[in-house]
Amino acid sequence: MDLIDLRSDTVTRPTPAMRAAMLDAAVGDDVYGEDPTVNALQERLAADLGFEAGLFVPTGTQSNLVALMSHCERGDEYLVGADAHTYKFEGGGAAVLGSIQPQPIPHDVDGTLPLDKVAAAIKPVDPHFARTRLLALENTWHGRVLPLDYLSAARDFARERGLGLHLDGARLFNAAVACGVPAREITQYFDSVSVCLSKGLGAPVGSVLVGSSALIEKARRWKKVAGGGWRQAGMLAAAAQYALDHHVDRLAEDHARAATLAAGLSDVPGVKLLGQYTNMVFIGVPADRLRELDVHLRGAGIRISIGYLPTLRLVTHLDVDDEGVARVVGAFREFFVG
Repeated sequence: MDLIDLRSDTVTRPTPAMRAAMLDAAVGDDVYGEDPTVNALQERLAADLGFEAGLFVPTGTQSNLVALMSHCERGDEYLVGADAHTYKFEGGGAAVLGSIQPQPIPHDVDGTLPLDKVAAAIKPVDPHFARTRLLALENTWHGRVLPLDYLSAARDFARERGLGLHLDGARLFNAAVACGVPAREITQYFDSVSVCLSKGLGAPVGSVLVGSSALIEKARRWKKVAGGGWRQAGMLAAAAQYALDHHVDRLAEDHARAATLAAGLSDVPGVKLLGQYTNMVFIGVPADRLRELDVHLRGAGIRISIGYLPTLRLVTHLDVDDEGVARVVGAFREFFVG
């Protein structure tokens, strides 16, 4: 029985064709700037997204971290969503390693940060306060796509107040596909963007930070300080290149399968559909049956993230096909209906 893993789109495995591209990659020492495949990837994404330079790093967490540390100095502050990945799920790195104070702001239900609340959080220029330097957004946020008109308003807002604007674009291409626009239509509003290649795009490892040449030079140093210097990384960059060539448009398939999954689960007694956004489905189930449900699904060859909250997130990706979606719906129905 093939395993169906809906915990995250990070669980994707390299396809045979991607593995072949990795095997054939030209490589060099990236710490010396001599890996031709890494250099090509950095230049490509920077050009595609409308920036001067790019930096290939091992993880999205490191990409966001070196971006924050390049925008901000010790004692500075960045404004961020209270449920944003950079604030809540990245180990507090900005504060721990960068001495940067986060100022969390509650999200609206669509993933935006209300700009009036952002404005109220900006600190006065006064020795008593951290210096507000940066606004960080996330797209997608729990699968939700930030509206383009909101991004334009956020850009104007940041400029008027002298703030930098960073995007955690871990699922940037999901957002672009959902909007039906090139990714640079989203990234044009930002000073820096972190792009994860190991989620829906299916590369095994890596993110690219793009921004101005000056910002990327700062980020390159912080990457090294944070232990991110790597050598013959061209094999990983080749996987990322393959993903950009072959796995962007197909994200629409993941979105469609998520919609099919949501529709199927909505008819199962005991399951409450809370929403479906891009490649994510959110459901509610009785809290006292979580452990039992987990055991049942594992027995059916299905993995989902089950914690202690009755709200569950199911994520579709390139390793989940139509048959897999049908199996998941059937397993939920068997558990709740019999």
